[in-house]
Amino acid sequence: MRYFFTSKIEKENGETQIQIPFNIWEVCRQREEIDADIVIDNQIIECKLVPLDEKGLYKVIIPSGTELKVDLDAYHKFLLHVKDSLIRIDQNSPYSFEKPIRNIDHIDLIIQPADGLCGQTCIAMLAGVTIADVITVMDCREWQGTMGQLISALNYYGIDHTDIIVYPGEGEKAVLPKAAILMEKMGRFSHYLLYFDGKYYDPNLGIMEEYDMTKLKGYLELKI
Repeated sequence: MRYFFTSKIEKENGETQIQIPFNIWEVCRQREEIDADIVIDNQIIECKLVPLDEKGLYKVIIPSGTELKVDLDAYHKFLLHVKDSLIRIDQNSPYSFEKPIRNIDHIDLIIQPADGLCGQTCIAMLAGVTIADVITVMDCREWQGTMGQLISALNYYGIDHTDIIVYPGEGEKAVLPKAAILMEKMGRFSHYLLYFDGKYYDPNLGIMEEYDMTKLKGYLELKI
């Protein structure tokens, strides 16, 4: 997977680094140092992701000697590719992107039966199956669903999606595609909801015509 976000390039203790404004564990379930590459102003650079003190928060370390011709005082858009992702592709699924579980032309609302099942509920709405079915596929229960596991479930059910998670910068106006899984800021966890054809399907609140976009942390476009 790739991750599109806005941040600054900083110099600290002789290192060139970039703060990552999202939780790496949430999206790729990696631990310790991670091999990656990052696109900076059309320049592809091999780099390392190094964990910070907080769980799941990382910074990008640019190799010493790398010449960067960018303004260090400005914010920039970065495209990060994390190698060796644990997102599952081949799961002996009866479905595929060519033969999905269903053609999604509408969404039937499902309200989650308990807190912490919002991600599983979003997948259930997309696939047209029960939350129990999704829990079996994702192999996780309350408060255990990450975006990486949601993507694995999308792959299982043959629900096509882009390979980029977009994280709009603070104050940026996000223009959503026709269909997407949204990640919302909610303490140390994320809350997941769906956007489809102009409406928001929240496993807690129901169907909404409007949404406070300041709560939006990131989104994954669905190819519907």
